Amino acid sequence: MASILIVDDTEAEQTRLSRLISVGDKYNIHTSASGDEAFTLVTKECIDLVITELRTPKLDGLDLLERLQDEFPRIPVIVIAGHGSEELTVKAIQQGAAGYLKKGSSVKRLRSMVEKLLAGRATDLAHSALLRRRELDEYEFKLPSRRVLMSATAGFLRQRIQASEICPDKELLRLGIALEESLLNACLHGNLELDSALREHDGDLFESLADERSVLSPWKDRHVYVNASVTQERAQITVRDEGVGFDPASLPDPTDPENLLKPHGRGVMIMKLFMDEVIWNASGNEVTMVKNAVEATES
Repeated sequence: MASILIVDDTEAEQTRLSRLISVGDKYNIHTSASGDEAFTLVTKECIDLVITELRTPKLDGLDLLERLQDEFPRIPVIVIAGHGSEELTVKAIQQGAAGYLKKGSSVKRLRSMVEKLLAGRATDLAHSALLRRRELDEYEFKLPSRRVLMSATAGFLRQRIQASEICPDKELLRLGIALEESLLNACLHGNLELDSALREHDGDLFESLADERSVLSPWKDRHVYVNASVTQERAQITVRDEGVGFDPASLPDPTDPENLLKPHGRGVMIMKLFMDEVIWNASGNEVTMVKNAVEATES
């Protein structure tokens, strides 16, 4: 059973989040009221996921995140941001938060993020020893527009990059998130032509339209093409969809406090934050991402 640590300085919020997440005793839930207490607990217990309030009078979630990234970089951290915490949320993402949620986000979104991050961690732990034996990888994929395949491909490529040891473990989670965002963008916004604005409420319209278009022409006939090359010096991944494309420059700045917690442009922001190079083709339906080895970046 996976173990989740909830960090908040109020017992009421600890209880609320615990009840929202652990339906039918699905997870082993730990709680903590301070960053120091939470960090100590992580050193003693086998924690698979941390969910922390970003900032309260008695808790500095950024400080906890930084400490966890230094000592336990493979444990994903979700930060919960209250109103007015937009700039702190940007810092949390830059420091390695695996996900962020606006306080009061839907239960569906919370549970979905928890399940996705725990699944990724379980896969990483299961395959890390084997992957370290690989020295060179080149892959080509032609994927139907199914979200489960996008997530699986991102996880697969992250594991292959982990084997090359081109970046520290604490960057692997962020790199995987960037890969998944690029693939989901190609699938949902490129091939299925879904507008991010449809996600701004409970997301039901977005989900229903995604399900509908996934079985109707022309959307269902489109594919996502992936080319990946991983060496000891760099990883280069190109993702192409068969949609009409877009102009990346036309997106609103997602780091602007007014836009940060909106879904529009979130994927592009994450890709730019976590990759060394992000380049689109002229039509906007193909993106190439590069992650250089740490030595190559610093030289």
